[in-house]
Amino acid sequence: MPEGLEAEIWRRACEPLVGRTILETVVDPRVVPDGFADVVTGATFERARRRGKVVLLDTDRATIGLHFGMTGRLVVDGLAVIDRLSYASGRDDASWDRLVLYATPGGRTAPPAVRFNDPRRLGRVSLDADLDALGVEFDEVTPRRLAAAFDGRRGVLKSALLDQHLVAGLGNLCADEVLWWSGLDPRRTVDSLTPDEIESLAVAIRRQLPKMLGRGGSTHGVLSPSVRSSCPPCERDGTPLERTSIGGRTTVWCPAHQR
Repeated sequence: MPEGLEAEIWRRACEPLVGRTILETVVDPRVVPDGFADVVTGATFERARRRGKVVLLDTDRATIGLHFGMTGRLVVDGLAVIDRLSYASGRDDASWDRLVLYATPGGRTAPPAVRFNDPRRLGRVSLDADLDALGVEFDEVTPRRLAAAFDGRRGVLKSALLDQHLVAGLGNLCADEVLWWSGLDPRRTVDSLTPDEIESLAVAIRRQLPKMLGRGGSTHGVLSPSVRSSCPPCERDGTPLERTSIGGRTTVWCPAHQR
């Protein structure tokens, strides 16, 4: 599923939209709010932002929010900067388009400026969404901010990392990745972490996720989809990786160095 890294890739792809005007809007009313087309048609893009896993397109009328869910993807000016998502269909079927925006200069004579494509309709489109409840951005995490987010929490560590109210933008793959790098057992409770362990986790988030972003996203880490499916010996210590479920999410970890 798309995580904050994928949302950041798509946000960057949307930057050339700034200054262009939406000429025509095609929506799937099952995932787009009522009155959406009336609001945004004729609006001009002003900025492309990201909050957590959500791409936000500011216009001079309202902010368009793209919430990708499990299988949503974005095509900008005919270019799919992420060709396919792991654990999702590799097809590019126009019948799965949930939002299509045609914009200047070409309108319908050019590829759509924005295509929000989602085969399973688990994502959604919003207008002026209130995202204030989201936690600290994954790319702004510091040991102090992470400690503050965890303060008073007693839940399982892996589940806490997936709580968007604590750290915004981390998904299942990235959570496993940073726990592997920081040497922390995903089954531990948040209140068991020492200040040094919280610092190690914050450092892993800030160091490793930008590297994955540069390689193409959340599937480009040590615990890649092929590793997750086969559980080979750990790259660090040679112990076979283990796979379990935590909070209903598949979790891959090393029982030797993650403690």
